[in-house]
Amino acid sequence: MSGLATLIAVGLIVVIALFILGGLLRSFILIAREYERYVVFRLGRSIGAKGPGLIILIPLIDTATKVDLREQFMEVPQQTAITKDNAPISVDFLTYWKVSDPERSVLQVGNFAAASQGIATTTLRAVIGDITLDDVLAQRERINQTLRSKLDEVTERWGVKITAVEIREITPPREVQEAMNRQMSAERTRRALVTEAEGKRQAAVTLADGEKTAAILRAEGSKQSAILEAEGQKMAQALRAEGFATALNAIFEAARHVDANTMLIQYLEALKAIGASPATKYIFPMEFTNLVKPLAEMMAANGKGTRDSIQPSGE
Repeated sequence: MSGLATLIAVGLIVVIALFILGGLLRSFILIAREYERYVVFRLGRSIGAKGPGLIILIPLIDTATKVDLREQFMEVPQQTAITKDNAPISVDFLTYWKVSDPERSVLQVGNFAAASQGIATTTLRAVIGDITLDDVLAQRERINQTLRSKLDEVTERWGVKITAVEIREITPPREVQEAMNRQMSAERTRRALVTEAEGKRQAAVTLADGEKTAAILRAEGSKQSAILEAEGQKMAQALRAEGFATALNAIFEAARHVDANTMLIQYLEALKAIGASPATKYIFPMEFTNLVKPLAEMMAANGKGTRDSIQPSGE
């Protein structure tokens, strides 16, 4: 039993020794990731930043402080500031930063987060105090750039770079908000009236252009119609004249083959028609004598022939 107890005691001592040795090894054998650096102090004096990779410290002589090189952000709570035109506003924003010099970030500042927040709030009040309320509301990007540059001037000596500043919200006083709402409503009403007037003007211009185009088209159509009608009348008159000419030629051609007896028969038919008329007065043109002259000569010739034929029979 005494031997077993001895073995158990020895085992416990070995385990405890291993834990102590492992702790010592973890304290003096460090592994730094790619985004980490260790600022090593030897007997209290800085010997620089080490890493990434394996870092071996001298036990009881060296100590190390870990620094993260990744970009970090810090939220600055809502702060009240007075603008250049004495309007109180509340502003909250974010600051983005990263360590550029690990050794100075450890040696030059004890609590960077608290120090940078204090610098940020005082810088914010100074920047807002130089800008009017309208510019604060309208030039947010300009304020961001001004804050970033002023904060960077301070934090540069700490080995920290301010990469960006972003204002999240700007809250003006209630009365200012009400005035802004009224101004916005008036502006929207003005824009609506301007848009409506512009629409009416465009509609009137479009209507006038349409009426002008329609009038031009109607005039053009009337012109074309008149031209076509005139051309049609011209062609119709030409065709009628051509028909008359053809008819006259046919009449003249037929008249050339008509003998005197045929003409006399026509004259007699005309006289018969005149005689059948109930009128008691007749008006004959002077040329009518020329028409009946052949008939008179024929009658005279016929009468003479009759007398000649009767006289011998009388004897």
